[in-house]
Amino acid sequence: MQVAKASISGIILLTLIFALNTKFGAVPPLGKFFDPDAGFWANAETSTPESQELNIPGLQDEVRVYFDERNVPHIYAENEHDLFMAQGYIVARDRLFQMEMQTYDAAGRLAEVVGPALINRDLNTRRLGMVYGAEKAFEEIRKDPEMLAAVQAYADGVNAWIDQLSPAEYPLEYKVLNFTPEKWHAAKTAYLLKNMTRMLAGRHNDVRTSNTIQYFGEDFVEKYFTQKPELNDPIIPPSREWDFEANVPEKPDSLFVPSVSKVIDPFPHQEGIGSNNWVVSGDKTASGYPILANDPHLGLTLPSIWYEMQLSAPGYNSYGVTLQGSPAIIIGFNEQTAWGTTNVGSDVMDWYEIQFRDETKQQYWHDGQWKPTTSRIEEVKVRGGETVLDTVIYTHHGPVFEVDPAVGEGEPVYHALKWIAHEPSNDLRTFYQFNKMANYEDYEEAVSHYTAPAQNFVFADTAGDIGLWVSGKLPRKWEFQGRTVSDGTDPRYDWQGWIPSEQNPHIKNPERGFVSSANQESAAPDYPYYLDDDFAPYERGRRINDLLTEMEDITPQDMQRMQMDNFAYNASTIIPEMIAWTNSDELSDKEMEVLDMMRDWDFMMEAELIQPTVYLTWRNRFYRAVFDDEYNATDASLRYPSRDIFVEVIKEDPEMTFMDDINTPEIESVEDIVTRTFKEVVTSLVDYYGEDLENWKWGYDIDNDLNHIANIPGFGAQNLFSSGAAEAVNAVRGTHGPSWRMVVELGPEVKGWGVYPGGQSGNPGSPNYDDMVEDWRTGELFGLNFLREEPEEYEYILKLSGSEG
Repeated sequence: MQVAKASISGIILLTLIFALNTKFGAVPPLGKFFDPDAGFWANAETSTPESQELNIPGLQDEVRVYFDERNVPHIYAENEHDLFMAQGYIVARDRLFQMEMQTYDAAGRLAEVVGPALINRDLNTRRLGMVYGAEKAFEEIRKDPEMLAAVQAYADGVNAWIDQLSPAEYPLEYKVLNFTPEKWHAAKTAYLLKNMTRMLAGRHNDVRTSNTIQYFGEDFVEKYFTQKPELNDPIIPPSREWDFEANVPEKPDSLFVPSVSKVIDPFPHQEGIGSNNWVVSGDKTASGYPILANDPHLGLTLPSIWYEMQLSAPGYNSYGVTLQGSPAIIIGFNEQTAWGTTNVGSDVMDWYEIQFRDETKQQYWHDGQWKPTTSRIEEVKVRGGETVLDTVIYTHHGPVFEVDPAVGEGEPVYHALKWIAHEPSNDLRTFYQFNKMANYEDYEEAVSHYTAPAQNFVFADTAGDIGLWVSGKLPRKWEFQGRTVSDGTDPRYDWQGWIPSEQNPHIKNPERGFVSSANQESAAPDYPYYLDDDFAPYERGRRINDLLTEMEDITPQDMQRMQMDNFAYNASTIIPEMIAWTNSDELSDKEMEVLDMMRDWDFMMEAELIQPTVYLTWRNRFYRAVFDDEYNATDASLRYPSRDIFVEVIKEDPEMTFMDDINTPEIESVEDIVTRTFKEVVTSLVDYYGEDLENWKWGYDIDNDLNHIANIPGFGAQNLFSSGAAEAVNAVRGTHGPSWRMVVELGPEVKGWGVYPGGQSGNPGSPNYDDMVEDWRTGELFGLNFLREEPEEYEYILKLSGSEG
């Protein structure tokens, strides 16, 4: 009996030891996780770190890193090698897990860390050619000794941090997911930058537009996609004259009609969320010097996509935010200039219908002959599972996808992807030169090196110059080339080289006294090259320009308030009409109460108001009621009109054909649809929030969340009571919004203000993990502590040297 008891106890003990050291699904090995010395307890930070002197092998001279009260590092080095090596070391110290996850994602390696749940995302990443593009980008970086040295020094710094870590010191997420950091290779910087291209230039409407033409005809496409709203206000104003001879390719006599197919859209994008930037000249400011403002709108996560810091070395002194994994400051300023960015949204992702010779897919028809394909074997390792091998076929266009037919069970359809992310690129060169530029000529030269994702770079300097360049490699196309699926057999549909960079839309010191962009159309119709037909709605850009036109004696505080402007331009153009179309005789007392409140609304998307909740729910339901009956009549993926052109069309023709519901015997009028949807909205809000209108406030409905970068529960900040909207300058909605708000006043002493939603540290156990969230939510900006010389006062300092002693 004693032997049996001992055996059972031994089995239980061994089972417990195994269980405590084994990862089950998303649950980490509990023994390791709760270990008081090496588990999650070891990540708690309860006090300010103490100053230290550390040996970092590979440094050439001593580096001093001063940390201010917000834990922002100010790095002082004696040379650029040490500057970038120290940057890599410090960023890895605060954001190592984030750095790794971003590049694992870009390389299609998430399943390797997380497990089978992310196999499909990895396969989509590989099939899009992300790895292929990153390899070509790194080849281009290797041709530039200065940039190669920078990314290698940065990598050495990251590895110096990793090398000195013990398992107890691993960031908390490594313990949750139970894996260890790997060595950082310089090529990972190329993966990071390609991931930005996927995020900002990885969208298309080719298939949807092709299907829409076949279902609704070319007149529909002309009205809703070619025609621009009267309120459209392009980035480069119509007053700009173009003094070059454009070389526009010849358009085919007739447009290719592709198969009706479903959309390849593995990483869908949210419509209407974008970015803002603007610069006002000294003629419009109280100081007499330019003021620059920028708030790029990206996914909101904890930790933030950005990391704030200052980099200083002989001939180099810049401040701003950087991407984890890249040397230099990406958005910021130096002692003479400032720069900011928004996404262009040009059409740089085109799909081509491919004709293979046979099922082996070894040859495809192009330009009157059979041409050989190539192939890549993508190896996706899977944690806890077998490695997946995926063969990706490439034509000269790019990787090939098999696309499901939208109707019936037809023959397989094959689309090849031509994408700017596959082009060799050395975009880091542009940002490196931004960090050191002194004037407009330096800025102009820096943007000439930029490839993708195309950006609207704004600029200001202490001499008083302001400017904006639409920067990036932009394909030279005939009008509307690529907005539908292209003929992969016809070379006239190939990209015909590139618009010369000096012919990209740009402007310097315009008469109106400001430049601005908010992802809207790049230039007026007289710009000779075709860029796209699917830019952001005009609302934010128009509001910014309206405000700046009227403003004088502008201060940095005016710019900060403008970044928080919550005016809903779309609401101001459609809600008065919708109220007028509503048949009040059919409304209940509750519904009349809500409608009366809508009449009194000033169109501000303020958290404390209920009208924004009613407006967006009503507008969206009305929009879908107009189109969904026709759109849902087919399995084909169709392109919906943007909200701004829809408003213009419906106001001009409220009894348009689409107003009638084809699923009912009656002929519905606009009054019928608007009244019905309003009643549905009130009913749905009562059901969800209750009768008390206080519970309908926009701050509750906006659903503003800062999720953890790996979606680990408890590591994010949920349900922020926020103002703003996708169509407002303060473009907050859901998990998207201003990822970095910055205002810079140029002058004899450049001054900056900024904030992002989060904190410097990526450690959930640090007081600096989310310490700026509330300031970001309320629109408060911190004064940026831009140092001209090494400080005497600081919170703590790290002295880094490359030798002992």
